[in-house]
Amino acid sequence: MPKVIYHHEDGATETVAADAGSNVMRAAVQNGVAGIVGECGGQAMCATCHVYVREAHLDSLPEIGEDEEEMLDCTAAPRDERRSRLGCQLTLGGDLEEVEVDVPATQI
Repeated sequence: MPKVIYHHEDGATETVAADAGSNVMRAAVQNGVAGIVGECGGQAMCATCHVYVREAHLDSLPEIGEDEEEMLDCTAAPRDERRSRLGCQLTLGGDLEEVEVDVPATQI
């Protein structure tokens, strides 16, 4: 079962097990992880599921699509050109059985 580890700015860490085919945003929302809003429900239209993927997992990520690229320019927290992704675009399972992400201080 895929696993997501969310690191918060205060040093707290939450680990969530999720179904394959789910995504980083959905796993957070379904498990009450603070700091991930998912306002649009996973349509890459709001950027409220912005996360910073930890370096060790960057090679396992899918390419950034045009919609995601556009929304990453609209995040409330500063964009990191290497590590910023929308959680709704990171499907769990396959090459992404485990991922660690840093949750930005703000999403809105």
